[in-house]
Amino acid sequence: MDAVRWTLGVLLAGLALVGANALWVLGVRWWYRLRTPPPERLKVRCQDGWELTVHVRRASHRRFEEPVLLCHGLAANRCTFDFEPPYSLAHALAEAGFDCYSVEWRGIGHSRRPPPGRRWPHVSVDDLVAQDAPALIQAALAQTGARRAFWVGHSLGGLVGYAVAQGPEGAKLAGLLALGSPVFFPPDPLLRRLIHVGARAAWPRGFRNEWISHTLAPFLGYVTLPLSDVIINPKHILPPTQRKVYANMMASMSRNVLRQLQDWIDHDAFRSFDGSVDWRAGLARLSVPVLVMGGSVDRLAPPKNLRAQYELVGSQDKKLHIFGCERGDKMDYGHGDLLFGTGAPIEIQPEVRDWLTARATPLRQAGPEPLPAPSGSSSG
Repeated sequence: MDAVRWTLGVLLAGLALVGANALWVLGVRWWYRLRTPPPERLKVRCQDGWELTVHVRRASHRRFEEPVLLCHGLAANRCTFDFEPPYSLAHALAEAGFDCYSVEWRGIGHSRRPPPGRRWPHVSVDDLVAQDAPALIQAALAQTGARRAFWVGHSLGGLVGYAVAQGPEGAKLAGLLALGSPVFFPPDPLLRRLIHVGARAAWPRGFRNEWISHTLAPFLGYVTLPLSDVIINPKHILPPTQRKVYANMMASMSRNVLRQLQDWIDHDAFRSFDGSVDWRAGLARLSVPVLVMGGSVDRLAPPKNLRAQYELVGSQDKKLHIFGCERGDKMDYGHGDLLFGTGAPIEIQPEVRDWLTARATPLRQAGPEPLPAPSGSSSG
């Protein structure tokens, strides 16, 4: 009888803790919610039936034909790019005259629910390249009437862009900007260990880490989490911004994506899930304009990696920017502070805007109709 009571007490205590954590998470999400007008939501259906949600931030005065596709990385969502100003590239580019389309990859955020017969843990990077990207591109072009679009990707989002540019959709890209995207994966025992642990923890249904970030978000800035320097330069992101980022931007990781990253790190490769397509080798065949950008102290995409990546890209129109004190910037940049660092709005966003503007097609502004000539008048 005592054993039954003890077991029941433990069960009730566990349920109480789960309930308290659920209430805590709901409170964190409400308290740190983004306080900007939400973007328009566009539903996009992929060929395999998975429905994506694309968040559209339209320019109040559209100046350029090409839309900008903003593509987030691993363990993130659309808030990577569509955040609160001044840390919002979507807002900055919309003000410059571009229509912006921030995707949420399948299984993430508002694109979470799979169609019948599909399971989120089975999603790999190949699915983002072959299914999500074509649907995203087609939707943006159909909405704007443009012939091509710009691709701006952070981390994994840039890698997906590199792979897409090598396939049939590559002709629909006017330019590709890869921000902190590690095409090379040199030996790093810590990163390798983290990915191996994550891949194991993702069995069998993926690694759903939102609840961890939501639970810890209010403490960031007061406490520095272990290994945080792998993801950001903590000194470069203001504590209130850190808390809001963790409460809004973090997302889950599918098991197959983590297994694919494990393969890339173990074998220093950038290739398809089955190894049949070498996306790294394909960079030499690119002709689309490319801008490679990254941070001086980014451990996931270090400067040596970025320089080798830049040299490998075959495009005639290519540029490389490594942001940090050596370049004269406010601080050294890590991985996440390329978007949320205090210097990002004045050092990185203008570089992105100017590069896109220089390669965009200006829209002809409609003027007033000329008045008809008075009856009987002549010219000459």
